[in-house]
Amino acid sequence: MTVTGKSNYSVMIVDDHDMVRAGLKTYLMLEPKFEVIAEAGNGEEALRVLEQSETLPDLILMDLMMPVMDGVQATAAIMERYPELKIVMLTSFLEDDKVLAAVEAGAVSYVLKTVSAEELIYALTGAVKGMPVMTADVSQALTRGLRQRSAQGADEGLTEREKEVLLLIADGMANKEIAEELHISIKTVKTHVSNLLMKCELEDRTQLAVYAHRKGWAKPQA
Repeated sequence: MTVTGKSNYSVMIVDDHDMVRAGLKTYLMLEPKFEVIAEAGNGEEALRVLEQSETLPDLILMDLMMPVMDGVQATAAIMERYPELKIVMLTSFLEDDKVLAAVEAGAVSYVLKTVSAEELIYALTGAVKGMPVMTADVSQALTRGLRQRSAQGADEGLTEREKEVLLLIADGMANKEIAEELHISIKTVKTHVSNLLMKCELEDRTQLAVYAHRKGWAKPQA
């Protein structure tokens, strides 16, 4: 499907509240270039409607929080089957992880339900051209989500054994004590400590202990 050169665009509204769908439909009636051709009450129903439709919509206005299948799950499933569709996430929630999840699932834009009718039309107009439209607060939430993901990614580089050694260091154990606790050689402990210092980009055992406590992994000190 291509929307290049089109003057009118079809829209599908997916929201579990009848009144919200009716309100959105009324909003879109104010703009002649958009026509609502389908509705659904959750992501699973949206997939069924798309599968049974002879003509796919150009745009989907997707609610985030819905029963059965939420907006993120539905967006990911729709993008896998119909990658040409443009999805705008419309929600009341501005949580960093939800914004990031929606964008990663394939949503072109993420718009709060508090926007005006004009702002909604602007977001939809941008979406048909593949142009992301996000308010400043949404963009900031996306940035924070990416930073948090990046920080979490650094933790994933540690093996389970390295994490065990790290927690024992945080408990104040020396290499010999760690070796006895884990039934490994002191040489192996030293290797794990070296790897921890390198992966965590730290300089000594004290910094490793502080790191473990900051991450919330270590037991609180009495």
